[in-house]
Amino acid sequence: MKPIPALIALLITTSLAGCASIVQKASDSFANNLGSAILDSEDPATVRDGLPAYLLLLDSLIEGQKPGAKGNAAMLMAAAKLNGAYAGNFTGDDKQRAQRLAKKSFAYARTATCLEDAALCAAIDQNPEKFAAVVAADGNADLMYGLASSWSGYLQANSEDWGAIADLPKIEALLDRVVALKPDIDQGQAYVYLGVMNSLRPEAVGGKPELGRSYFEKAIALSGGKNLYAKTLFAQYYARLVFDQALHDKLLNEVLAADPKAPGFTLTNTLAQDRARKLLESGKDYF
Repeated sequence: MKPIPALIALLITTSLAGCASIVQKASDSFANNLGSAILDSEDPATVRDGLPAYLLLLDSLIEGQKPGAKGNAAMLMAAAKLNGAYAGNFTGDDKQRAQRLAKKSFAYARTATCLEDAALCAAIDQNPEKFAAVVAADGNADLMYGLASSWSGYLQANSEDWGAIADLPKIEALLDRVVALKPDIDQGQAYVYLGVMNSLRPEAVGGKPELGRSYFEKAIALSGGKNLYAKTLFAQYYARLVFDQALHDKLLNEVLAADPKAPGFTLTNTLAQDRARKLLESGKDYF
């Protein structure tokens, strides 16, 4: 990846020369490379402290693009992913900040969707049944996954807003379609989202914890066991819901014993180990 000053110089030069396509390619490459570098970092504190500057830079690159241009979509989705990741992992107890960043993430993902897929865009505000019908006919797994991921983060940040929670069936419809089309997308991460969604409530009140368990197990298998967050959330949501302490402790101890370094997972694995330690400690009082 080019150093930031060199990249900015390249953008200025090509803009003056009128080479918009080169600017677009450089911008998209920067956004994608930045995302990869962050996911492979083993120092969450550095990511936490450094990422806001890059989020602002992505904002400026998006602002500088021609309004309505389809070339924006890839960069918009990259920005959505990074804003969502920061909102979900690095805002601490600052709930309002998490909500702002999650809102921006979802806005970027929604705009990208509208640039690429008019039918899906028009269905977002429809009722869940109409939305599901449109999703069932859609074949763009990558776009739907980006929208679902960002939408999930927005819901998480606004979990006390019943209006946001009412959209949960739409997110689940997107993810169900995604895994039907491309089950190994994001090394199985789509199944982690589905695992959590189906493990939020006991079976007696409409939850589907055993289905949730199967989704977590698929996510772990598709990542070759490298996705430690899948095991951590498996313990937090499923094992605690069904009061299975043996499974809970087994999963968390496996997370702590594993090497967190893995392409595409290093940062989230490091965060997963920190959460696993806290869950093991709080589990003493939970069970």
